[in-house]
Amino acid sequence: MTIRLVIADDHPIVLGGLMHVFANEADLEIVATARNGDEALAAVHQFQPDVLVLDLRMPVKDGLAVLREMKCGPTGVRVVVLTAENSEDAVEAVRLGAQGIVLKHMASRLLVQCIRDVYTGGQWFEKSVAARAINTLLEKADALRSQSTRLTGRQLEIARMVVEGLPSKVIARKLAISEGTAKLHLHHIYERLGIDGRMALVRYMQSHIGD
Repeated sequence: MTIRLVIADDHPIVLGGLMHVFANEADLEIVATARNGDEALAAVHQFQPDVLVLDLRMPVKDGLAVLREMKCGPTGVRVVVLTAENSEDAVEAVRLGAQGIVLKHMASRLLVQCIRDVYTGGQWFEKSVAARAINTLLEKADALRSQSTRLTGRQLEIARMVVEGLPSKVIARKLAISEGTAKLHLHHIYERLGIDGRMALVRYMQSHIGD
């Protein structure tokens, strides 16, 4: 079994160190390296590696931008993210589909183990990153519960339809109410949340409940 890798990092010393580490592992093969996000995406499409080892901080396109583009297409490539710190970006990388998160200061053997686990279908997250991700989810859940106390069930239903882009006429038809009643509900929602208009409601809902 050989695990084919693309490594993306803009620091030559880090890139060289990773190549040295992986060269000593019989089951790891480096098929390409990249120093920015565009090169990483090009290498993924050209070589179709098993695993992309991806630095979050890179020029042109950073690691998060790479993950977003990969999420839009069925590449089938699994991703291990390298990051210098346990940051919100690391949590975002998990949300965007990274299967592994490794902090750069950790021992190289842990990175190798992470790659092997991710290759076989598992996930490998450094404990502090996992804890932060869980806390972020809990905070969103708390925000949603807080929002639920401010809006009635019907108002939440209408607010979600607005987020989906449905006009008042369609909302009224779906709920078997008049268009005027739908607009009145929206007016009450705006008042309760202290916002002005549909776009403000969409932003409010997205900031409280996410995607």
